[in-house]
Amino acid sequence: MKYKMLVLGNGFMGAKIAKELECDICDKRILSLADAQAVIDQYKPDKIINCIGHTGAHNVDDCEIDKDKTLMANTFVPIILAEVAIRNKIKLVHISSGCIYNFDYKKQKPIVEEDVPDFFGLYYSRTKIYAERALEVLSRRNNILILRIRIPLDNRPNPKNILDKLIKYGKVIDLPNSVTYVPDFMKMLRHLIKIDATGIYNAVNKYGLRYPELMDIYKKYVPGFKYEIIDLAKLGLVRTNLVMSVKKLEKTGFLVRNIHEVLEECVSSYVKIKDAGG
Repeated sequence: MKYKMLVLGNGFMGAKIAKELECDICDKRILSLADAQAVIDQYKPDKIINCIGHTGAHNVDDCEIDKDKTLMANTFVPIILAEVAIRNKIKLVHISSGCIYNFDYKKQKPIVEEDVPDFFGLYYSRTKIYAERALEVLSRRNNILILRIRIPLDNRPNPKNILDKLIKYGKVIDLPNSVTYVPDFMKMLRHLIKIDATGIYNAVNKYGLRYPELMDIYKKYVPGFKYEIIDLAKLGLVRTNLVMSVKKLEKTGFLVRNIHEVLEECVSSYVKIKDAGG
């Protein structure tokens, strides 16, 4: 069966998803139920993928400055879209975030979907929690799928790509972190839509990535590149570092790749595209 899907939000992930799924994309501003219904009436989709969100112009710290925009995009819009999806009997796929937990590396196991979000140190994270908690309740009786991505890693240059960010910073911390390899995420998305999954899924690669490992592979292709490992305390930024479980995703029959297995593939493709001016 061929679905008529619509991506909302023309940012980094939205544009990539629309290209991958070869579906319509809409970047109209949604501020009300009427706005959302007008989009549904125009495109008549049977599934909508919400990629609308505000992460700040440079990083999530910018969300502390423009709180109204952040709250609208990250909290109110997803709830509005959920209500419109329910009224029109269509599926909502909401792209959420894994940056909503505190994590103790010494005491905790990888975070599962049922763990209650508890990281309120960033306004960005709070707004993502507000939306996810509401949508999770609605997903128990409605066709709503919530995908938690985290720290997108892509094989193409983009300011939102963690590889671009680390190369630019030149300083990295050395803690394992869950990462979403974008080409693999597209396969996860297709799979979960195909089986008509609902509820929350951690959409990351298996295990945690230590940034020095990624930087060392990049150095193989760009020998002159240098980076420095710094202590988390010296970073001077409020951030959450964590590892997420993918057992729920694996139970659906999807083979989740180890993050360490994709790094060579990712960096080699990235460097080729960058050298070609892409």
